[in-house]
Amino acid sequence: MKPIIEQKAKVVAEIEEMINSSQVAILVDYRGLTVAEMTELRRKLREKGAEIKVVKNTLTKRAITNLGISGLDAFLEGPTALTVAKEDPAAAAKVLFDFAKAHSKLEIKAGILDKAVLEKDQLKALADLPSRDVLLAKVLGGMQAPLYGFAGALAGVLRKFVYALEAIRKQKAGEQ
Repeated sequence: MKPIIEQKAKVVAEIEEMINSSQVAILVDYRGLTVAEMTELRRKLREKGAEIKVVKNTLTKRAITNLGISGLDAFLEGPTALTVAKEDPAAAAKVLFDFAKAHSKLEIKAGILDKAVLEKDQLKALADLPSRDVLLAKVLGGMQAPLYGFAGALAGVLRKFVYALEAIRKQKAGEQ
């Protein structure tokens, strides 16, 4: 009897670690997906730095309770897989929603972001965000724009100064 309890405790610890080490965790119902479809989903998620694992609801409830997260019990019914993303939470959510469009049997239940429970519509909003790289590029572009403007203004002042010096040189050359 003791080995089974130890095995369950180990699985609970693994689920806790998956959730703790990720930026987002998303619960999905995979009922009706074929092995080939699940393999395709795993591959697409892996490309975006995420992974999916089938979990037992009772052990997941215990792990979530241990982490101090509440409000997910209603979503832990039926077959459940836990998707975690360590890098880009928006990319993982986008992969799941795109896959759910193509395969209606995949149902997105809920998620966890910074120990806060997200419902399906909130996850959809997360999936609609641009990727991390695009957001970083926009921030960088916003920071560079004033610098380019300042450099342009300085160049304009210097250009006018050079034109004034050239006009003075021509004027003096014409007087002598």
